[in-house]
Amino acid sequence: MSDIYQLSLGLTGEFDCSYLPKRQEKLMVVHPPSQLNADIYQQLLAKGFRRSGNDAYRPHCATCSACHSIRVPVANFVASKSQRRIANKNKDIELRISNTPQQALYFELYSRYISERHASGSMYPPTQATLDSFTCCQWLTLCFIEGYLDNKLVSVAVCDVLHNALSAVYTFFDPDLDRRSLGQFNILEQVSLAQAQNKQYLYLGYQIDPCAAMNYKKNYTPNERFIEEQWIKFEK
Repeated sequence: MSDIYQLSLGLTGEFDCSYLPKRQEKLMVVHPPSQLNADIYQQLLAKGFRRSGNDAYRPHCATCSACHSIRVPVANFVASKSQRRIANKNKDIELRISNTPQQALYFELYSRYISERHASGSMYPPTQATLDSFTCCQWLTLCFIEGYLDNKLVSVAVCDVLHNALSAVYTFFDPDLDRRSLGQFNILEQVSLAQAQNKQYLYLGYQIDPCAAMNYKKNYTPNERFIEEQWIKFEK
């Protein structure tokens, strides 16, 4: 097993935080990214890192520690009553799992999702380059959970595949189907896929309690959060 403590790392400059207003963000990055492979990234995930394209990073902010990497030990996951309702509501969606993205088809759906749901965010306007940043990686296997309703693509959940875990990267869906709660549904499906593949964890990115758009992940319990260099368990 490669030793992650031999990796060379770098720091970005400060820039406006994507999640908390009037705050500055800085990232620690693995540089150069040619050091990365699936084995190393699995170890980095356990140290609070995430992937964007071929890069791996984690927050390294001087005065803020609001971002906590969060993971679900899938063998112990218990769906809440509302989560079971969401799963039941979407039983008519056909799921197809692929390791190859359909970029043209994905971009049409992704563009609608960003334009209608996140027009004030940092990912607007939608571009192919941004879509590529989470649907392509040279050193890692990716999984695409595609949801179809009446043979029409209505959702895509992108996750990274590791030996002991899946790592949820991004989900986009038909904005006209808002009442179906497809974002939450796709997390439940990623938990199910991780269970079926005998994975230990589903990583969900960063739990950011002060950010309304990023604090929903705590609802998938039990979960563990990486706080002050250790994983702490949270129950319901």
